Amino acid sequence: MPSMRGLLLGLFLVLAAPAAFAAERTPLILVSIDGFRAEYLQRGLTPALSALAAEGARAQAMRPSFPVNTFPNHYTLVTGLRPDHHGLTDNTMFDPARPGVKFHMGARDQVADRFWWDGGEPIWVGAERRGVKTATMFWPGSETDVRGVRPSIWRPYAKETPAFDRVDQLLGWLDLPAADRPVFMTLYFEAVDSQGHHGGPRSPELEQALRDVDAALARLVAGLKARALYDAVNVIVVSDHGMAETSPDRVVFLDDILPVDAFTPVTVGSMAGVIPASPEAERRLVGRHDHLECWRKAEMPPRLHYGTHVRIPPVMCLAAGGWIVTTRARWAQWTMKGPGGAHGFDPLATDMQAIFVARGPAIRPGVVLPAFDNVSVYPLLARLLDIPPASNDGRLEDVAAALR
Repeated sequence: MPSMRGLLLGLFLVLAAPAAFAAERTPLILVSIDGFRAEYLQRGLTPALSALAAEGARAQAMRPSFPVNTFPNHYTLVTGLRPDHHGLTDNTMFDPARPGVKFHMGARDQVADRFWWDGGEPIWVGAERRGVKTATMFWPGSETDVRGVRPSIWRPYAKETPAFDRVDQLLGWLDLPAADRPVFMTLYFEAVDSQGHHGGPRSPELEQALRDVDAALARLVAGLKARALYDAVNVIVVSDHGMAETSPDRVVFLDDILPVDAFTPVTVGSMAGVIPASPEAERRLVGRHDHLECWRKAEMPPRLHYGTHVRIPPVMCLAAGGWIVTTRARWAQWTMKGPGGAHGFDPLATDMQAIFVARGPAIRPGVVLPAFDNVSVYPLLARLLDIPPASNDGRLEDVAAALR
């Protein structure tokens, strides 16, 4: 019969194993630059990001998932699931299980409600369950306990937080005692997306935002070097989507196709989710129109991987690149009537393409990957953290050439 001392020793080893296992892992930092389209990297405005790419690996482009919007794609990046599978089907959505409740990315009570997020397992959930501490800075989905698990450290989204303060917070996490120090960390920057919307992808404001976010990356690199961690940490920089130029003379009005009482618009913009009031209204709406195509959700093109989830409206309409689909009533309330920018268009469009840059001890330098779908970032994160991936839609082979 085992002695009490032996039982206690065994219990100690079991309890200590997760911390010891986590201590062997190389830290991993995942950075998102919202709205950074692939072409921006060639403008000569981001030397710090270009240096990371030159010293590590990059993709020619990274294809976003449909719909090409912020919340769906950020959750895809950390779950490896298409939006149709993880349930964040758009920045704004409804669920029949919650009648009358609208999820919107700006509604804090909904963003913090796990109901909307439990369709996928983000990387921090799998890591925490295996004793790997995580810390998130403003990543969508990290403000609630997804499947009962939160990051060890998380911050509620605060847009007013300066970029340098975000970087300094992450560097502070690296200064924590070993027992409290996270292994996986995220950063998020929204200014490139914001300025892309307001002035368009070729505006001076957008180019200044590129310089500003690059300065934040330079601060991150300097902080890692000051801690002798630059060659001991894996860093991945991604974006959720690109940005297309828009103009007030490129607008399609749904009420030019149907009477206003024949449909309810759930979302408008580069695409529209629509609830027709009758089978006849649906029949008239579905099909090709000038600068617009509409499908029944069950008949959407297979390449979009979209149309099965209950949160998707019965009819989805996708505008041609650079066009906006809305209603006259919504357009009257539109605040950005001058030239600007939008995303949400066809995920294969050049101006919708995102970036992927990686550098660190696990990354082979000098590798340029062919364009790949962003669902494949998640299995890479799992490999770098040495945890088994949850079920996902990605392919590690898409990025395997970048690994040492």
